[in-house]
Amino acid sequence: MSRGDRFLNKESKKDKESNEEIPEIKVDVRSAISLIPPASALKAKEKKLREKRIRLKYDYSLKPIEAKINDKLAKELGVEDKIEIVVAGRHRFVFKAIIDEEIDYNRVHVNPDLMEENGIADNSIATVRAYKGTESLGVRLEV
Repeated sequence: MSRGDRFLNKESKKDKESNEEIPEIKVDVRSAISLIPPASALKAKEKKLREKRIRLKYDYSLKPIEAKINDKLAKELGVEDKIEIVVAGRHRFVFKAIIDEEIDYNRVHVNPDLMEENGIADNSIATVRAYKGTESLGVRLEV
């Protein structure tokens, strides 16, 4: 009997020691393979978001050193107390982060006086990330 016939044979076999019949178990290879995860699933790790492109929105109630950010976005970026905002690769700012769940996910609210002083309009596209440096808040940093 060949190896392939052994799995296709529906007859039961006898145990040599006890002379009892042992039913042949048919193995479905496809179901066994489905239990093994693909290599990409084993290797894949969730990447931590370091920065995100957002829109700046003017908010007159904020001080020049403050910026409001969505709580989910802050959590994804790892923001604890300070955020860094870069506009067009030329203007770089550091703000105290005020985490607010009512703010839109793709927007960060900033003080308009500071932004207009540096030539940045309302609804400008900017990059936001968690800030790890030591510079003072609400000032334009050298790029």
